[in-house]
Amino acid sequence: MDEALLAPNFLFRFAALCRHRDLQWSSRGVDLEEDCRLPSFGELEGRQMFADVRTAWNETGLFFSVRVSGKKQLPWCRGTRVEDSDGLQLWIATRDIQGIHRANRFCHRLAFLPMGEGTRLDEPVATTLSIARARELPRPIASERFGIYSENRIDGYVLHVWVPGDALTGFDAAETTLLGFSYAVVDRELGWQTFSIGPEFPFVSDPSLWGQLELQPAATAGQ
Repeated sequence: MDEALLAPNFLFRFAALCRHRDLQWSSRGVDLEEDCRLPSFGELEGRQMFADVRTAWNETGLFFSVRVSGKKQLPWCRGTRVEDSDGLQLWIATRDIQGIHRANRFCHRLAFLPMGEGTRLDEPVATTLSIARARELPRPIASERFGIYSENRIDGYVLHVWVPGDALTGFDAAETTLLGFSYAVVDRELGWQTFSIGPEFPFVSDPSLWGQLELQPAATAGQ
C-alpha cells in the first residue's frame, strides 16, 4: 500500500491519559472535569469534531461522558439495531494487544445509546457487541451491570457511562496501568468521531489498530 495514500493517523499508535478520580456513580452519572477530556486524533486529518468525550477511572471501574452538539435531528437509536444506531462505542483490552490482529478474551466491545429502549424508545441502552473474527470471547457482561444516564439537549445529547472494572475480563485495579483502547461516537447525521483512525480502516475488528489509555496512579491524581 502506498504510504502517501495512508491517513496520517494510521502511521502512529496514540495514547491518552485516563485520570484517577474519587468518583461514585449516581443515578445522574458523574461530572468529569475539562482535564479528563480525550483527544480525537481525527483532527489531524481535518475531520469534524462534534463530541466532547471525557474519561476517568478508579478502583470501581471506568467512567465516560459524551456531549454531542451540532445536531438538528434526534438521535436515531434502536436497541434491536445497536450497531446501526447513534451513540458511543468503546473498544477496551485489559492486556497488551500490540501486533494482535484478532481479538482474544481480554478484548471488549461495548455500546451505549442515549435512547432506543422502552415503549417510547426514550430509555438509554447499554450492551456488549461481538468483535468480528475474534479468537476468544470475554466473559459475558449483563446490561444491568453498566451505569448509564442520558439527557437530550436542543442540539444533541449528553451521555454518562460507568463500566465496572470487575466486569472486564482481566482488569485488575492493583496492577493494570495500560489498556488497549479506542472509541467511536457514531452519528447518522454528523458521521463518526473516533479516537484515531476512521471507519475506512478495520479498527472495529483489529486490536492492533487501537490506541492506549494510560491509567494515572492514584498517588499522583492531584498532580
